[in-house]
Amino acid sequence: MIITLESLMNGGIEKLDLDLSFDFSKEEFDGVFPFTTPVSLKGEITNKAGIVRLKAAACFDLTAPCDRCAAEFTKSFCVPVEHILVSELNGEDNDEFIVVLPEGLDIERLTLEDIYLYLPSKLLCRDDCKGVCPSCGADLNRGPCGCKKEVDPRLEALLSMLGD
Repeated sequence: MIITLESLMNGGIEKLDLDLSFDFSKEEFDGVFPFTTPVSLKGEITNKAGIVRLKAAACFDLTAPCDRCAAEFTKSFCVPVEHILVSELNGEDNDEFIVVLPEGLDIERLTLEDIYLYLPSKLLCRDDCKGVCPSCGADLNRGPCGCKKEVDPRLEALLSMLGD
């Protein structure tokens, strides 16, 4: 979704309210399609003293398998989307500013990029997820499995001295 910001960038208006919804259901993240509901973007773009600033929040529910126990879970996130917008850069590239092209700003793509940068590298059903047993595959969140704990062969002699 392209929004034109010409009147805002030129000082014709001082504020543009944002209340948008995006369908990212076909966007893949870490091998899954986690966006099962629309992403809501609410905020504003303001021009104060010639500085055009985007300040919004993208809120959504993410559904994915846990990276430790593989159980599917849904978590709610609200990602800050904050940038300073400029029509051109003087000199070198600067990651602090977003250059707005004459045809407008692709707010949908910018929102998706901010979401991807915000999400954790490991998606967990909960912070204290115990995962699965490496031997039998039992979900350790439901309780301990019946597997006997393996002993490192280098320490077997020490274990025999302690009397098991």
